[in-house]
Amino acid sequence: MDLNREYAAHQCALMSADVAANDDDRFAKLVKASRIAGRISDFQHRLGAAAACAWSKAQFANPVQIDAGTEAII
Repeated sequence: MDLNREYAAHQCALMSADVAANDDDRFAKLVKASRIAGRISDFQHRLGAAAACAWSKAQFANPVQIDAGTEAII
């Protein structure tokens, strides 16, 4: 896994969410960012990387909840 590429993709997804045209688009971008973050976290944990704990903790430090009907991203 190319972590630099994954980090960049995660950042792009978050920035895209900030300028989304509507709530559905924003939700989709945040879902994408969440999936990328999960892949990064899984990869780091498999390696036993010290950064894995910091990355996992950072994902939940400032949780954002998006209400999309019956679904929510935290």
